[in-house]
Amino acid sequence: MTAAHSAEPWFPDLCRTPRTLVMLGLAELVVVLLALVPGGGQQMTLVQFLSASAFAMWLAAAVTAVLCLSRTWVSRLPVWLGSVVALATTAAMVVFAAGVIYALYAAGGAAFGVGFLRFSLGNAAVGVLIVSLALRYFYVGDRWAAQINANARAEADALQARIRPHFLFNSMNLIAELVRCDPVVAEQAVLDLSDLFRAALGAGEGGSTLQQEVELARRYLAIESLRLGEQRLRIDWRLHEPLPWSLPMPRLVLQPLVENAVLHGVSCLPEGGCVELELQVDSDELRIRIENPAPAARAKITVLQAGAGHAQRSIAWRLSYAFGPRARLEGEWREGRYRCLVILPLTSQRTAG
Repeated sequence: MTAAHSAEPWFPDLCRTPRTLVMLGLAELVVVLLALVPGGGQQMTLVQFLSASAFAMWLAAAVTAVLCLSRTWVSRLPVWLGSVVALATTAAMVVFAAGVIYALYAAGGAAFGVGFLRFSLGNAAVGVLIVSLALRYFYVGDRWAAQINANARAEADALQARIRPHFLFNSMNLIAELVRCDPVVAEQAVLDLSDLFRAALGAGEGGSTLQQEVELARRYLAIESLRLGEQRLRIDWRLHEPLPWSLPMPRLVLQPLVENAVLHGVSCLPEGGCVELELQVDSDELRIRIENPAPAARAKITVLQAGAGHAQRSIAWRLSYAFGPRARLEGEWREGRYRCLVILPLTSQRTAG
């Protein structure tokens, strides 16, 4: 195993229940394989099989517990040295346990059929092999998960540039005009703009909720309605209660999709159009539909594939990380309208950070 040092411990966390069960399962698998070896395990009786299983499970639990408790200390070492220490510790524990078992059987007059060195060193070799494979598997999985998390946060950080300079300039010019004719509306526009930039600057620093995402989209649409006019930009909210308003979500998920609907849809049409936003719960899924008129046809896409926009790819990756593989973001152009559909499972959420 090779990797750069990081603030987080690099050594796999074996204290997790699923990983402990994997270690126990691997130990039992070795016993089963030994029992099935032609010419070798055929003489193994049921009592011997149960005894070997008990020994393997007990030893796997002990090794797992020791490696779990020593994770922080081992992680302070370089990866190669820490790996050697972990495997050496495993070998020493197996040799000691095998020696104890061998001595107990010898004291009771039972015959092993093999010498002490072969029994103890053979068990140690099998134990080191199993632990090394398990640690490698867990280590690669942890690095992959960390990379996915880093990519998701990098994509979230990139959303800080989604509220572009010309949007800021147009909004400020609009507010300057409103100050003279409608100070109350100008004040609200300043507050909406402030909330938008506060969310953009904190895109990679924590999560949001469904209610906050909807409110942020409302504020963005309020500013764009002032700029384009209520006749050219019409908003149709369809909120089918009850909705999970407190559902944790990554920040800046809904607003960029609404922004795409306005910039690449309504604002490109001289006559404007209506942006429809529908939220509803269907069984154990939250469905968010954003539909708007669009000037050019685009084939149906899954945004994780090539050809999708940067904002949609970023959102799709972050939703996949937060909600798992059941989270989907799809887009479809049909008969002059573009529909974006977000589907989030309500039962398998990981984290919204």
